[in-house]
Parts: sequence; C-alpha cells; structure tokens
Amino acid sequence: MILLDTHVLVWLRFGDRMLGRRARGVIERAARDGTLAVSTITFWEAGMLQEKGRVELPADLSAWRASLLREGLVEIPVDGAIAVRAGSLRDIHGDPADRVILATALEGHRLITADARLLDWPGDIARLDARV
Repeated sequence: MILLDTHVLVWLRFGDRMLGRRARGVIERAARDGTLAVSTITFWEAGMLQEKGRVELPADLSAWRASLLREGLVEIPVDGAIAVRAGSLRDIHGDPADRVILATALEGHRLITADARLLDWPGDIARLDARV
C-alpha cells in the first residue's frame, strides 16, 4: 500500500503544485491498482486543520471522506497494535496524528509525505518525499 500523509491527500485532491511529478506518478499507479491508502486519523487531522483555518476543505467532511472511499481510497483503521506502536515510537515528535500515521506505515506501507520530521526519522520505513 501507498500511505498518504494528510497534507499529501489534500494536495492531491485539490491539485496543489507542491506535489512532485514522481510522487504523483506513484500515487496515480497506486490509485489504479487499488493500493492508495490513508490512516483513519487522516480525516480527524484534516478536520482539526480546517477548524484551525489552516486548510480549506469541503464543509461536510463526512461526505468528502465518503466520496474519497467510493473513488477507491483505502482507509486503514487505527487498531490496538498501531496505537501501541504509535505510543512507543522513539526519536519522533509528539504530534499524535504523525505518530499514528508513522506507526501505520510501519505495517509495511510506503509513506508519501513532505514532513521533514517524518522524512528524517531514523527508523526503517519505506518513504518518498511528496515534493519530488
């Protein structure tokens, strides 16, 4: 699975030019293959970012989520194993959404992000800078 960080989903959905050509190609292939995913916490984080005025999303986040899922986006639930892993990660900041997304990626998924803290994390994880 290709796991999108929250900002990458927003960039993709709204055509942001920050999303690089290589990352876009990987994402498009995953979408065709049915292997494009987000963590369930992505929708919580998107709502929080909208509430803070940091992103502009559709007014009805539930309908936006449903639309993305109908289009084939896979939603990976936060289960107990992911929650425990997120709480015990070392050498990473305390942002709960980033910790859960990173813990989800550690399930064997490739993370696409532009977050320098996730890109620089010293752990063994497949990742791609969303800006390339």
